[in-house]
Amino acid sequence: MAEKKNYYDTLGVKKDATEEEIKAAYKKLVKQYHPDLHPGDKLAAEKFKEINEANEVLSDPQKRAAYDYEQEHPGMGGMGGMGGGFGGGGFGGFGDIFDSIFQGFGGGATVQRDTSGEDIQLQMELSFMDAAKGCRKEITYSRNEPCAACNGTGAKNGTAFRSCQKCGGKGQVRFTQETMFGRTVRVGACPDCRGTGKIVTDKCPDCKGKGYLRRETKLTLDIPAGADTNSYIRKRGYGQASTEGGEAGDLIVVFRVQPHKLFRRKNMDLYLDLPIPFLTATLGGTVRVPDLDDAFEYNVPEGTQTGDTFTIRGKGIRSRNGTGNLYVNVFVEVPTKLTKEQKRALSELSSATELKQYEKSKRYADNLSALYGKEAYKP
Repeated sequence: MAEKKNYYDTLGVKKDATEEEIKAAYKKLVKQYHPDLHPGDKLAAEKFKEINEANEVLSDPQKRAAYDYEQEHPGMGGMGGMGGGFGGGGFGGFGDIFDSIFQGFGGGATVQRDTSGEDIQLQMELSFMDAAKGCRKEITYSRNEPCAACNGTGAKNGTAFRSCQKCGGKGQVRFTQETMFGRTVRVGACPDCRGTGKIVTDKCPDCKGKGYLRRETKLTLDIPAGADTNSYIRKRGYGQASTEGGEAGDLIVVFRVQPHKLFRRKNMDLYLDLPIPFLTATLGGTVRVPDLDDAFEYNVPEGTQTGDTFTIRGKGIRSRNGTGNLYVNVFVEVPTKLTKEQKRALSELSSATELKQYEKSKRYADNLSALYGKEAYKP
């Protein structure tokens, strides 16, 4: 049997967490694991699903009370078990149970609603070098900007409103419904004030009571070194304005990094394919190796073969999270057009005896064995 999930652990809060703490934890985790920020990541998608499931229970006082009872009384079947176990006693079913719970909250449970505006997600293309070394970019985008004249309230001068009479300024009302199981209670946003607790008496002339204005926003982003595809920057309060007088949402800028002609990267490490002359590979020597800043000299040992990789520490991407390495994969350039004199000189370098010694060497045997199998070649 699968172990039952602990919703408090899922949201990272204590069992006695307030509604405000649960809301804050949920909002933080949703923005961290949203599928749009982790395309193709199944683990992030599953985590996002678990977070929503936990919040659906813990943000609802009725469901949370039932969940807490089930946790404290395992095997009772949650509130369903209570209804069946105490149906003939002093309890009249689900309705009375839930009423007794809510009376403990002072006669009316409230649910804190998230009235903040929607987040805006943009995508930005970065060159390989800008992403690796960091840069500053200016962006322009359209959004619903909070109205400065009314402070986003929609009321003239930000003060022309009164307390909602229906909910008493709480923004929440109780909805009672009779069902076959008894009376159920649900707490929801007040329909008159849309959960704000306030009724506008005189609309703001600038935004016509909406609380926001549609405008273009210019913003300068300082992009740190080491930005990579699907990494992002979040700017608090630069998203859509709230339609209910809350805080503006966030701007999320997701990066897409263009490939480079020479370098490839994996996290903070760089990879480079470098051609070296045949003579340098044979006898050893110095070659010029490019990096993110310029180029540097590197000593290649004699006898270097195509496919050899040299690790140069500290020459990768330098970021606040550390510095990567540069991995240089070399391939030897074999000359294709030689003059008679060059051919003669090469022939003199390699005698028949030297060739026979190579053919009897372990390296040559290993190469043939790898190609044709161990039994095909026996030196």
